[in-house]
Amino acid sequence: MKGFGASIPISVAIGASNAIAGALAPRASSLPAVTVSGNAFFAGSERFYIRGVDYQPGGSSDAVDPIANSATCQRDITEFTKLGINTVRVYTVDNSANHDSCMNALKAAGIYLVLDVNTPKYSINRADPAPSYNAVYLQSIFATIDAFANYTNTLAFFSGNEVINDDPSSSAAPYVKAVTRDMRQYIGDRGYRKIPVGYSAADIDDNRLDMAEYMNCGTDDERSDFFAFNDYSYCDPSNYVQSGWSQKMTPVYSGGLVYEYSEESSNPGYGLVTIDSNTQVTELPDFASLKTAFAGTSNPSGDGGYSANGTASTCPPQSAAWNVTSDALPAIPDAAKKYMTQGAGTGPGLSGAGSQDAGAGSTGTASAGSGSATATASTSSSTSTHKGAAGTLRASDFSFAPFSCGLVIVVSTLLGAALL
Repeated sequence: MKGFGASIPISVAIGASNAIAGALAPRASSLPAVTVSGNAFFAGSERFYIRGVDYQPGGSSDAVDPIANSATCQRDITEFTKLGINTVRVYTVDNSANHDSCMNALKAAGIYLVLDVNTPKYSINRADPAPSYNAVYLQSIFATIDAFANYTNTLAFFSGNEVINDDPSSSAAPYVKAVTRDMRQYIGDRGYRKIPVGYSAADIDDNRLDMAEYMNCGTDDERSDFFAFNDYSYCDPSNYVQSGWSQKMTPVYSGGLVYEYSEESSNPGYGLVTIDSNTQVTELPDFASLKTAFAGTSNPSGDGGYSANGTASTCPPQSAAWNVTSDALPAIPDAAKKYMTQGAGTGPGLSGAGSQDAGAGSTGTASAGSGSATATASTSSSTSTHKGAAGTLRASDFSFAPFSCGLVIVVSTLLGAALL
């Protein structure tokens, strides 16, 4: 569960193109929904830069929903406001739980949520992706969308995180892309606002660019709204110049998330705090360093030189590092089509039986454009022109240096933005 770097220099590099500067006092309870225009995020008419942290106390081995517990959520929001962040990323939630208390408290503090829709039991199996792409799985992720779509501070959804983590697992890419397509269609067909949907890639030099281009090729319904990658290039013994982060990046990237909020025993050295109890945390040295870095980094001026227009990428050819033999995507499983019109219903939560071997999978390939929404998702801002801009994602954007330390960076694709 990589994310942004607990190594503070990484946050500084991202902070140069990150959003709100200075420590954040509690804000007004009304936050504008974030939209995508060209290859950037916007909050109203202002370009929005993510300045955040990955937030999953307990880590990936302990599937607990951190935003379903109002007491611990409020404990940590106090720390978030000290840091001066505007976004948290959560990897696992219980889609059968109520999240009003924490989501409203986050909104009151001026903090958005970027949410992974998968859970350990409901996810794509990279080793055998076809059976795991089934109606039971899609019901769960659609139920997660239902649970969070009406919060205006839900910034974006991740359709997957590091599903492709080496050359052989690149064969799972069509299923990741199909899930992204299905999520975008579900959001449109259910009449929700246009919440961005994207993918968070592993730090794999061999096929990171292939994955970025793949998520932005094809028809508009198949293209991702944004692309993120987990970057580890600024960890010691690297530096600001060697890592490549000294180059001008504001036109392409829209911020980042530091990995991670709480230090876990399974991943020591990557925390900003240790959790002592349901009411107390201890701030670690990197907490103060990150706070200082955020407070000393101003937003780029104007629109940051973003690209308002763009085109689809060319799908990458098959290679030793990219084992995708066709541009066609799996068709949505027949048993899942009803959710587009009827809704997903109650989610299975974290105690469900799981989906990877639940059957009712795809029975063929989809025709181009078949994932287009039949209803029109609403938009909350006239600045969201939603013209494809992933054409700005060039090979040179990924050639700064070998990526290493922990940071999630978002790059534009179809509708926009570089995230973490």
